[in-house]
Amino acid sequence: MLFEVWAPRVSEVALHVQGRPPVAMRREAGGWWRAEAPAAPGDRYGFALDGGPPLPDPRGRRLPEGPDGLSAVTDLAGFAWRHPWPGRGLPGAVLYELHVGTFTREGTLDAAVARLPHLADLGVTHVELMPVCPFPGRHGWGYDGVAPWAVHEPYGGPAALQRFVDAAHGLGLGVVLDVVHNHLGPSGNRLPEFGPYFTERHHTPWGAAVNLDGPESAEVRAYFVGSALAFLRDYRLDGLRLDAVHALVDESTPHFLAELSAAVDALARETGRPLFLVAESDQNDPRTTSSRERGGHGLHAQWSDDFHHALHATLTGESQGYYADFGKAPLTALARTLSGGFFHDGGYSAFRGREHGSPLDRAATPTRRLLGYAQTHDQIGNRALGDRLAALAGPARAALAAALVLCGPFTPMLFMGEEWGATTPWQYFTDHPDPALAEAVRAGRRREFGAHGWAEEEIPDPQDPATRDRSCLVWPPEDAPPPLLDWHRRLIAVRHAHLPADLRLSDVSVDHDEEAGWLVLHAGPLTTAVNVSPDAETFAPLGPGPATILATTHRLPPPDVAGRLLLPPESAAVLLRADAATSTG
Repeated sequence: MLFEVWAPRVSEVALHVQGRPPVAMRREAGGWWRAEAPAAPGDRYGFALDGGPPLPDPRGRRLPEGPDGLSAVTDLAGFAWRHPWPGRGLPGAVLYELHVGTFTREGTLDAAVARLPHLADLGVTHVELMPVCPFPGRHGWGYDGVAPWAVHEPYGGPAALQRFVDAAHGLGLGVVLDVVHNHLGPSGNRLPEFGPYFTERHHTPWGAAVNLDGPESAEVRAYFVGSALAFLRDYRLDGLRLDAVHALVDESTPHFLAELSAAVDALARETGRPLFLVAESDQNDPRTTSSRERGGHGLHAQWSDDFHHALHATLTGESQGYYADFGKAPLTALARTLSGGFFHDGGYSAFRGREHGSPLDRAATPTRRLLGYAQTHDQIGNRALGDRLAALAGPARAALAAALVLCGPFTPMLFMGEEWGATTPWQYFTDHPDPALAEAVRAGRRREFGAHGWAEEEIPDPQDPATRDRSCLVWPPEDAPPPLLDWHRRLIAVRHAHLPADLRLSDVSVDHDEEAGWLVLHAGPLTTAVNVSPDAETFAPLGPGPATILATTHRLPPPDVAGRLLLPPESAAVLLRADAATSTG
């Protein structure tokens, strides 16, 4: 078996394979070292640099003992796939974000498989897994992973991820994986011992930046591109969500993201499956999803925190922190974001203290390039107590959020449990074995929220196992489903039946009345009308032409002769305009 590793700045490398004497590796061009040795799946191996202890393979696919142990030989090609899969692309998608460690009490990929029929019945098209790469300890969010080619062993390791994807595909569900290329975790990161994977030329909130544009950066870029392609190819994934791409500091040409998107597009052509990349970015930069031919990065979509913030401010009344710009006139902010894609598109951001963002081209931008959501792991878990929308605002307002997300113009995404109005918190939890790091995380969390007026004893201890346990979903009984669950099913069915997958921002218009509390959204053939007032009914003008009611939160009379719909307090209705052609998304 051939073993190879990139270590350009060391003098010697020895290969250690379980049960065999070390083998001196030969130096080859470009800082690569190679050696051949007998090995079988499951055998532990590592590389000793300049006489040091054996370290796990930076490209290792399995770490049975975690980040501090050796790698294990893994035969991913030997997996017997049961379900042929042509792929499922982004157009017409409805995503469902889940965290493997809290989706079920068991916290494994195999346990999550048992819940996949629920998602297929709900009508979602893709499961978006939060990061599964190895991190210290058993439980955590996954954003402090340190082995970007491997799968967290407590989740079940690589074989379990293949079983999960195969089971999802058997139910018609695509699978998207959240990957972190902008930093590695603070504990167990051995990459700097192998080579210049990081640089002090740039810094991020996590410290030294990944070396994407400095000396010897070509192999660093290839390392992360290769990891992305390996997950898409070897696990038959349908897409990747790229964490915090604004922290990928790259002053070279082409930008790392353009290189990655080109490689993924090439793999899609090679496999014959549609593959896509979704970015998390706070830059509101149209280049993120613009084509490479037009000077963009060529990513297929990006999260829209502006939409979330406007919707959240509308439904909760919160206006602190980054909600400040949205809370002044929340319905106006929501209308602006729904029709333009970005709220901050070049104007002043009070939260940032400067101008921010650039406008999208409404005529040219497909609405599917923006993901719309009312809740995500970030927006829940980064609150002091991890409280969800249904707990903050109540189920009636959660139903309004569902209507605007699922029948709105953007690619919708739900966070696990949102579909039935789960009120179980989703809190920040860690399991760092290093006592000093554990205490630093604990103190930092308390200090952060203490500055906002929270008492120290109110902030959940991330290291306390009870914090993770509280965050596990409590599933409703199957014989007594909450009303919100049926509401979500109906809205998703309406979207699939009537909303075209090729809408552009220019196909979207919004009317609203901040004082009366109503908003009417026209997205292609669908009109969604909501009344956010907690105590007053209102007439919402639907615009010209007849419309048929498809789904409502309350029993409503049909629109009057003037085309107005009477909406009770905290109600929503989705209608099909008679003069609009029906198109399946």
